[in-house]
Amino acid sequence: MMKKLSITFFLCLVAIGCRQEQKKTVMAQQGESSYQLSASTRHHEWISLERENGSVLKAFLVYPERDENTDAVIVIHENRGLNDWARSFADSLAGQGFLVIAPDLISNTVEGKERTTDFENSDKAREALYNLDPDGVTKDLDRVFQHVKGLPSSTGTVSVIGFCWGGSQTFRYATNNNELKRAMVFYGTAPEDKSILQAIQCPVYGFYGGDDNRVNATIPATKEAMEEYGKVYETVLYEGAGHAFMRRGAEETSGPNKEAHDAAWKALLEKLQ
Repeated sequence: MMKKLSITFFLCLVAIGCRQEQKKTVMAQQGESSYQLSASTRHHEWISLERENGSVLKAFLVYPERDENTDAVIVIHENRGLNDWARSFADSLAGQGFLVIAPDLISNTVEGKERTTDFENSDKAREALYNLDPDGVTKDLDRVFQHVKGLPSSTGTVSVIGFCWGGSQTFRYATNNNELKRAMVFYGTAPEDKSILQAIQCPVYGFYGGDDNRVNATIPATKEAMEEYGKVYETVLYEGAGHAFMRRGAEETSGPNKEAHDAAWKALLEKLQ
């Protein structure tokens, strides 16, 4: 009996230790992103765009350090909302010379929650995100598109990049906006109704982790439909990388996610030129 209790106690200690290590890892990741944002020399600002219902959409805007007008990029966050990692990605992209805007699509969609960071935890943020009306998301993205397109420092050329849930929204938004220059989908899925893909006017570039079975299973049908409608859909799978490799690889020092992150970052910048 005592031996069983000792084993149970030991297993409990191991489980607690694992949870503590996971928590430390998450905190370390958040800390690195926060440090990058605070250390950045680029101009950051929060803007407010009024919705039809009177609520306010918040968006994070980053200006590049350039002496001429530049192309703009919309960054659509994961299902975690607009957290520090998403904002640090926007900052890094602006560091490459682009005018970048990252909308907080769950901002002011729940009473008392002005931004993603006001939610108690990521689960609450995800809950709010999955309660969003798809047409409302499109309208919010249209507001962001028109704002960044019309800024004095913008060339008027706008591309969109999204991750996970945001990757799926990027694909969907390309069916709703024929003015986009390009759509960059990171481990996101195309709309289930493939017939609406015929409305896409810009090239779509897909970046996927080789081990992301759920998302990758949807690629063949998407390719077939895009080819049928004569649309550009170029994909790359990074062997051994999993879902969310851009976020995960940004914090890891080695391994498939890190390799995928670095390769995809290079490819992304080449596509944006």
